[in-house]
Amino acid sequence: MYSGGCVKERLKASKSKKLAEILENITPQKAVLGHIRYATVGKICTLNCHPFTVQDNWGRQWTLIHNGTIYTSGRLVHTYKDRLGDTDSEAMFLLLMETLNARQTKNPLSAKQRFSLIDRFVCEMSYRNKLNLMIYDGELLYVHKNMEDTMKYRKYKGGYIFATQPLDSQIWLDVPTAQLLAYKDGELAFEGEKHGGIFVSKLQYITVTDAMNI
Repeated sequence: MYSGGCVKERLKASKSKKLAEILENITPQKAVLGHIRYATVGKICTLNCHPFTVQDNWGRQWTLIHNGTIYTSGRLVHTYKDRLGDTDSEAMFLLLMETLNARQTKNPLSAKQRFSLIDRFVCEMSYRNKLNLMIYDGELLYVHKNMEDTMKYRKYKGGYIFATQPLDSQIWLDVPTAQLLAYKDGELAFEGEKHGGIFVSKLQYITVTDAMNI
């Protein structure tokens, strides 16, 4: 039986015997994060596989998965030396932990305070960056996308399933774009303000521009 923890593998999901074993034997979990890496930044190796996990200064374990690319990386440069791999996702995560620890020097932040901090960070980082991500802090599951039609969800047995594309024939709904959501024990706990940092891919931009010039 598989009872939790972080497992990484430098293999296609379709070729992984370990993944098949986990899916067959996993015990009930409060939250499960799974990620198949597209590898836009950083070489293909185990250290660059998601999820990334870090403990904050008060011992809380944080976990990140990120689908996207950080194009405005100037704020991240000083974190490069602390990465285990060489992805922009890990660098962004380290910057987030640095921001978090700077706020909780005397006392750990409450759930509401953590959400407010993550919400502000995500809003700032969304501009000109693709920031589809999920973060779990052991209590709250934070969900965010800023590119249209790139994350779906459905209610399922007292909780939620989030995925890039629908996983079955049931009705799946769009995760709101450019708005951070946080879930606790299978229920929506916090909603952030909608922001303007919607990411548009180069292909989409060209298509829209061409249509305007017709």
